[in-house]
Amino acid sequence: MSARIIDGTAFAATLRGRVRNGVEALVRSHGVVPGLAVVLVGADPASQVYVKNKAGRTVEAGMRSFEHRLQDTTTEAELMTLIASLNADPAVHGILVQLPLPKQIRENAVLTAVDPAKDVDGFHPINAGLLATGKPGLVPCTPLACVMLAKDVLGSLEGLDAIVIGRSNIVGKPVAQLLLAESCTVTIAHSKTRDLAAVCARADLVIAAVGRPEIVKADWLKPGATVIDVGINRVAGAELGKMKLVGDVDFKACADKAGAITPVPGGVGPMTIACLLVNTLRAACAIAGATATV
Repeated sequence: MSARIIDGTAFAATLRGRVRNGVEALVRSHGVVPGLAVVLVGADPASQVYVKNKAGRTVEAGMRSFEHRLQDTTTEAELMTLIASLNADPAVHGILVQLPLPKQIRENAVLTAVDPAKDVDGFHPINAGLLATGKPGLVPCTPLACVMLAKDVLGSLEGLDAIVIGRSNIVGKPVAQLLLAESCTVTIAHSKTRDLAAVCARADLVIAAVGRPEIVKADWLKPGATVIDVGINRVAGAELGKMKLVGDVDFKACADKAGAITPVPGGVGPMTIACLLVNTLRAACAIAGATATV
């Protein structure tokens, strides 16, 4: 294994420390304590764990954490009423509605109802438009994490040939926009891309976010390429009945050819909550009229 293993866990810990420093500075300068409200509808076990982790990290960063846990029978109108109250609450600077939502609630309607200034997920059409046109706004957390990790390894990304495998609104499209802002030459690949291996092989930077276990093979990579693996896939493990997590990249094989690579788990994943805290701090600073320090 010759590649540098990109330690997302360590980077996330450092980033959370920077956020805490920024929170302390905002409290000193403006008397504002950032507040993050997380809304969970239903009892999805994975979502419950994720929300609990978010709350813990929020408090560690010196922020206020507001949790709203609703029954899976909650109506869209009831959820909209809660979001309206959070939009109007001056103690709340960031609002995150945990996905997925029950089938009776329209996801797009709910995400659009969140005040764009408090949209720390970066999913509101206004924030998507700001990103697409190169203007400042709140950016989706996972794409932000990908670019932070790539810049930590490579420094400037200017002029690099980058490929994004995946075209979702959550990761693929926004990370491509962020890479364009860094002056990369960006290709967005997807299931209809012809000869994906050949397209991938010319890239200096590969971001895999397609949701297919270990689709990216070593012979797809340009020697020394930096590989950021966003995928989280559960597959059968070596022991009967046991599952394991793998990414969208064949890690073991690709680590022998890449210059740097993120593992799964321990790569992009730990950065997601850290970037959520970054967005909450930035939102609080913007609302308070302060300069963000992270």
